[in-house]
Amino acid sequence: MSVIRSAGLRGFRATVAELGGDADAYARQAGCPPAALDADDVLVPEEAMATVLELAAADLGCADLGLRIAARQDLGMLGALALAIQNSDTLGDALECTTRYLFVHARSMHLTLEPDPYGTPGMAALRYGVRAGVQAPPQGIDLSLGFLHRAVLYLVGPYGLGSVELPHPLSAPLSVYEDFFGVPVKGDRPAALLRVPVSLANRSLGGGNSRLRHLALAYLDEQLPREPADVVGSVRAVVEQSLGTSSPEIGTVAGLLNVHPRTLQRRLRSAGTTFARVVDEQRRGAAHHYLTGTDLPLGQIALLLGLSEQSALNRCCRRWWGTTPRAVRLGQGRNLPAT
Repeated sequence: MSVIRSAGLRGFRATVAELGGDADAYARQAGCPPAALDADDVLVPEEAMATVLELAAADLGCADLGLRIAARQDLGMLGALALAIQNSDTLGDALECTTRYLFVHARSMHLTLEPDPYGTPGMAALRYGVRAGVQAPPQGIDLSLGFLHRAVLYLVGPYGLGSVELPHPLSAPLSVYEDFFGVPVKGDRPAALLRVPVSLANRSLGGGNSRLRHLALAYLDEQLPREPADVVGSVRAVVEQSLGTSSPEIGTVAGLLNVHPRTLQRRLRSAGTTFARVVDEQRRGAAHHYLTGTDLPLGQIALLLGLSEQSALNRCCRRWWGTTPRAVRLGQGRNLPAT
């Protein structure tokens, strides 16, 4: 299972509310944590992200839901990647780092500048796609291509967009799409792309802060898939982010690290541990923090640890420290970490 950062859902709650819908209900129905609607860094299965958009669009009778959400989004939701993009010298440089680091937000997505499919002189194709086997329903494609178009407009202004092609039948009337993009739009095409001038890559972004760009790229480099020797640290980082949104599963974590679950388990064994042990260690550390450093109710702490109920927290505390959660809160028990 591949995952995506919840920044992609920015604007969903407000758009659905305007249409009279219940965003939380759609999220739960799709298997997407409602908390993902209000944060940018929650890890969400890509299938859930796509499903919540389709569910809401169908239930609300809003065929252009993806475009409406795209109109509310901006580069800021890309975090460090946005800093690198905005401080690039040219749009080509911005596209290069986007292509390299888009995985930070979604493992399966990619962006490429390709020859124009019609061979028109002076034109190229900015193609958006997902890895084979990943579900990409219409609303998700509309949202992503709409966001890409608005991002380029923000960076360089009117950029000579020639036409837009979508790999699905048009969900909304053609006039809705053409009002949004301002150019002819075709559905049922082989790929999702914006047809742009070849010269677009050379468009200057007006210069930026090179130091900020360097810092942003350094941070993004740290997010690149690590070598097997660092696999334990990679898994710990992903599990730490996942706690509180779902019970960490090896398939989800492996998808984020771009490896097969069996490969990940094999690498962990070579490092002297297992996926279950890493999850247990991260959960134990988080439990100690919540019990001794906060006044949160025990039931809420259980949920933050990805446990199904408070009784599961009780059993874990007995196994870890030989006592109850309340006793841990009071500093009683064996082998408690130093505070």
